[in-house]
Amino acid sequence: MIFLSTLLGIAAIVLFCWLLFTLAIFALPFFASVSAGTWAHHTGAGWLGAIIVGLIAGGITLGIGQVLFVIVRPMWARLLIALAFVAPAVIAGYHVTYGIAKLAMPSETWQIVFSIIGAIAIGITTLLRVAGMAAAGPSSRDLAQV
Repeated sequence: MIFLSTLLGIAAIVLFCWLLFTLAIFALPFFASVSAGTWAHHTGAGWLGAIIVGLIAGGITLGIGQVLFVIVRPMWARLLIALAFVAPAVIAGYHVTYGIAKLAMPSETWQIVFSIIGAIAIGITTLLRVAGMAAAGPSSRDLAQV
């Protein structure tokens, strides 16, 4: 039984890490979505209205980010746009890694050390994915010459 729980624990950690690395690029739209949905709910829109407002806000945030990557040409401006997507992912990466480290080790110091390492890894991964999203623009219009 202990062996099975250990395997399930490792599988859960691997699953959450995979989800974190895969979905980290959507941390900013998710944050905007939750914030707008919470605001809509507190202003009296109800649950359905809050969900609709949140989905629209998240979609608009992601769309604006992708459009800005296509339109903006200076590298420093693209870096600022990328950092807007990376910063929430780093914060989320820190907290997720801290939660996993808190389950795995008793030392508070090592929990924070591994959380910082996890946040840096998530930040670098998100930056590379955002840069890949920006580089995956339209292909060249020139036809291959035979």
